[in-house]
Amino acid sequence: MKRLRTSLPQHDDPKCSPVRHLLQTVGSKWSMLIVSHLAEGPKRFTDLKHSIGGITQKSLTASLRDLEHNGLVERTVTPVVPPRVDYRLTPLGQTLLGPLQALTDWAVANECAVAQARARFETRTSAA
Repeated sequence: MKRLRTSLPQHDDPKCSPVRHLLQTVGSKWSMLIVSHLAEGPKRFTDLKHSIGGITQKSLTASLRDLEHNGLVERTVTPVVPPRVDYRLTPLGQTLLGPLQALTDWAVANECAVAQARARFETRTSAA
C-alpha cells in the first residue's frame, strides 16, 4: 500500500487547534448525517429529526448550532405562527459533500475488511 506524504503540523502545533475543532465538528456522527440530509435541499428542524433516526432534539440542536457556527449550515426563521425554521447547506457546506461522498464510498468498499478486523480483534481480546 502506498503511503501518502503530508505536511500536516504535529498535534502539539498551535495551528492544529482550529483544525482539530473543525474536524471534530464535521466528523461527528450526527453532523455527517445532517449534512447528508441537507444535501437534498432545505429542511425544517422536525423533518430533520424524523429523517435522522435515533437523534435526540438536544443533539440535533447542538449539532445544527455547531454546523451553523462553522459556516456550513444556514438557519432561516420565517416569522409566522408558529415560527418556521429552515436549515440549508451554505456554499461552504456544499463543498463538504465531495469529501463526505468519498468517505462513504470508502466505507462501503471496505465494510467487509473492517468487519473481519473487528472479528479478529474481538477474538484476540476475548481470549486474553
